[in-house]
Amino acid sequence: MIIGIPVYDQVDLLDVTGPYEMFRWAKFEIELVAERPGLVSFRDSFSFQVMKGFEHAATYDVLWVPGGDPAALAKLMGDHKRSYLDFLVRQSRSAKIVASVCEGALLLAAAGLLDGYEATTHWAFIPCLRERFPKVKIAPRHPRFHLDRNRLTGGGISSGLDEALKRIEIHCGIEVAREVQQTTQYCPKPPVTSRIPRATTCPLPA
Repeated sequence: MIIGIPVYDQVDLLDVTGPYEMFRWAKFEIELVAERPGLVSFRDSFSFQVMKGFEHAATYDVLWVPGGDPAALAKLMGDHKRSYLDFLVRQSRSAKIVASVCEGALLLAAAGLLDGYEATTHWAFIPCLRERFPKVKIAPRHPRFHLDRNRLTGGGISSGLDEALKRIEIHCGIEVAREVQQTTQYCPKPPVTSRIPRATTCPLPA
């Protein structure tokens, strides 16, 4: 089981590291890959080293696309070379599961990989899916994650943890998923609760 996470500058920290932690406890092989090897910066945070570029990427069983800063997303989506988007298309052809966390769904949608599928994303970016990608069906009621055939999409940043556990359950069974959940003591009981607002405009730059 090889999970490929294509990263980019200003990618969300937890979109990458949260699922990475879950997958490692399940003993999956994970490959971080970028357009070119080198330092990649998390959004408003520290940098990390990526050792492999797109041209030397493995063939992935799971393609896992993280979200990031809206300006970074717009840059990838508007790139006339389509370097990132075409990499997603190539990897999707052999991947058993094509997944995204948070606004990573917008990158999948821009690559045409969510056409005809029901998907979710961070609540604030639901209008972006609705307005810019009419071929994508919106999953109702802001689920933490949503599985439609072999497309697994997650809601806002922390939902990648739930989504990763679902992927582990699908591949390894519920007992392994429970072991990972116990090991990481992932039993969220936040000290505050709130309702998800209704977003009406897309915060993604044009």
